[in-house]
Amino acid sequence: MVLAFDDNRLATQLFGHYGRNLALLERKLGVKADSRGNHVTLEGARDGCEQARRVLEHLYDALKRGRDVGVGDVEGAIREAVAQGSLFDFDPSEDRQNFDEIQLRRRPVRARTAAQDAYIRSLKRHTLVFGTGPAGTGKTWLAVAYAVHLLERRMVDRLILSRPAVEAGERLGFLPGDMKEKVDPYLRPIYDALHDLMDRAFVERALQSGEIEIAPLAFMRGRTLSNAAVILDEAQNTTSMQMKMFLTRLGENSHMIITGDPSQVDLPSGQTSGLAEAIRLLDGIEGVGVCHFTAQDVVRHELVGRIVAAYEASDAARIAKGP
Repeated sequence: MVLAFDDNRLATQLFGHYGRNLALLERKLGVKADSRGNHVTLEGARDGCEQARRVLEHLYDALKRGRDVGVGDVEGAIREAVAQGSLFDFDPSEDRQNFDEIQLRRRPVRARTAAQDAYIRSLKRHTLVFGTGPAGTGKTWLAVAYAVHLLERRMVDRLILSRPAVEAGERLGFLPGDMKEKVDPYLRPIYDALHDLMDRAFVERALQSGEIEIAPLAFMRGRTLSNAAVILDEAQNTTSMQMKMFLTRLGENSHMIITGDPSQVDLPSGQTSGLAEAIRLLDGIEGVGVCHFTAQDVVRHELVGRIVAAYEASDAARIAKGP
């Protein structure tokens, strides 16, 4: 199978630096991909070549629309092509693709895996959503993206981002500075997501005006959070009482998203994670969505997925072995 792309400059971007995107296709889909100029020849099993064609045509269409294509986008397109199999007619000129997306002023944020797609759909459908899974699956980043989407469209008046200030095995002692400077180290990942999804100047203005509020979980007690998009990150480190307190802050016309990794609980030994308990109690209740991610949904460097899988296998073997 030979594919031709009419723009040599875009074709070079499509194939990647030193052909790394084509190398990724070969490794993931079991095909051989050779490029010459703006042409690429695909060899291998019929299904693999068809999936590779869909991936390349989809990414080329994204480049023509002015979007950047990185390794993560290639991996996401490959995952989607594999999930679709060879039963679907694929038209890269269509605006609506199978995986859902979140429209932001800066750029659209599109799901890269089936789990992310289900997560975005759940965010749009439910008032309270739990997203659990290992690091690198995009659960926090997508939660912030959806909250920004609600804020930009004035569906909510403010964005409230929180996480418990729990030390991850270190002893940080008394940090210097005012309250903001003390809690900022715990909330750095949320700041990073905001700056990635919104204009930096707007983020700074919104933080000063209170339109975006970032605070540790302890500051939520006694409040009613109305007309707000509320995110609780690292929720596996909440106690049962903290989680109940947070859930009961939900006010009128508000959306609440709770994310966490059950495998990375930093609570004192013997203390129950509020996240696990809340999911057990609330799963199946109307208005509540629960989405689980696995190592296969990791969208960071592919080595991260292998690392997570190795730890999961070790944990499973230890549980099977017993005390």
